[in-house]
Amino acid sequence: MIEFDPGPTPDFAEHFAQVPDYSPFKDYFWYDWGPIFYRGRLDGSARVLCIASDPGPTERIALRTLVGDAGQRTQGFLAKIGLTRSYLCVNAFAYALMPSHASKGAKILRDPQQLAWRNALFTKSLNPNLQAIIAFGEQAQDAVGLWGGKAALPVIAIPHPSSRDPKKLANEWRNAVTQLRVLVTPDQDGNPTLPNYADVLQESDYAPIPKRDLPFGLPAWFGDDAWGRRATPVHVNCVNRPKSNSKNGLSWVAPKGGIDV
Repeated sequence: MIEFDPGPTPDFAEHFAQVPDYSPFKDYFWYDWGPIFYRGRLDGSARVLCIASDPGPTERIALRTLVGDAGQRTQGFLAKIGLTRSYLCVNAFAYALMPSHASKGAKILRDPQQLAWRNALFTKSLNPNLQAIIAFGEQAQDAVGLWGGKAALPVIAIPHPSSRDPKKLANEWRNAVTQLRVLVTPDQDGNPTLPNYADVLQESDYAPIPKRDLPFGLPAWFGDDAWGRRATPVHVNCVNRPKSNSKNGLSWVAPKGGIDV
C-alpha cells in the first residue's frame, strides 16, 4: 500500500486558511513563497508536539515542514524515542524567516494577530494522547512561552536541529532523549533502544522522512538527503536559495539517475 499524507483535516484546513497577514513584516520573510504549516498527525493520535522556528526552502517543495536536513535530524531524534508516526510538527512562524532578520522575531511573535492565531493552532494541536512538547530553538521556545494553553504537559527545550554548535546540539539532544524515553509511549514499530547521541551527530543519527508525512507525487528519494551528504562537494539539502536570486529563486537538485534511496 502506498502511504502519503492526504492533507489537513477540515478543521485544521480552516484554521490554516485564516493565517494572519504577514505583509507588514514581508521584508523579514521569504514572503512571496507563502506559508507552510505542519507535518505529521492532525488526527489526534500524536504523542509528541514538535515546535520549531519556521519552514525552509525544502519545505516549500514538499508543502510540509521539517523535511530537509533539519527535518531528517528531527526524524532521527523521534526514532530514538521510539516514534515512527505519532507526532505533529508545527512552527513558530508559518513563513520562512530570513536569518539576517532573526532579531526581529521576538517582536513579531508578540504581534496580537500572530499571537492569537499561533496560540489557537498550538491549542488545536493538543489531544488526550499528547505526552510532551518539544521546543526546538529560541524562536520556538519563545512562542511556547507565550502560549498559556499547554497545561501541565512537559516542555523539553532543546537547540534547533540546524544549530551551529554541534557539541551543544548533541549533548542537549542526548539528555532530551533520555528524558523523553520515560515520558513518551513508543509506537508499536518503534525502537526506543537505538543508540543515543555521541559527541556530535553522525550520519546514523539521521532518518528519512516517512512517505506517510509527504503529499502524493514527490520523487521516491525526496526526504532522504543522505546522497547529498555523501556527495563531493557535500550539500545537506536538495533545495536551496540561489545567491543570484535568494529572494524569489529556488534551486532543486536531484540525485543523478534519480536513485531510489
